Amino acid sequence: MFSHITVGVSNLDKAAEFYDAILLPLGLIQRPVTPDGGPGARCWVKPGLTLPRFYAYEPYNGQPACAGNGSMVAFTAGNENQVLAAYAAGLAAGGSSEGEPGERANYGKGYFGAYLRDPDGNKIHIAYRGDLL
Repeated sequence: MFSHITVGVSNLDKAAEFYDAILLPLGLIQRPVTPDGGPGARCWVKPGLTLPRFYAYEPYNGQPACAGNGSMVAFTAGNENQVLAAYAAGLAAGGSSEGEPGERANYGKGYFGAYLRDPDGNKIHIAYRGDLL
């Protein structure tokens, strides 16, 4: 489906703290990024896989990072408890709430999710898709 997704960030260390907090409970790990002369970056993957990847990058053009209006990245959780853990960890790591964890009946029976903004304003969704089981 896709190779990787990137979001622009203004403070790589702060972004890494936030994304470690929400992605580690979902089973993703941070992997090393080999510098290629470009801006700083961090990368997360599922253990044992090379793709897909999620990156947090400082913008290539040197301009300030900004969130896209209408853009969102959604991560899959294995159960409702992972949604709750990732959401709480994201808030503790400097994120802000865009929608508390709960069932989203209008998305499908068994759909449970939460919405956050990272410290740069990027919208993040954590979703357990019980409707697909």
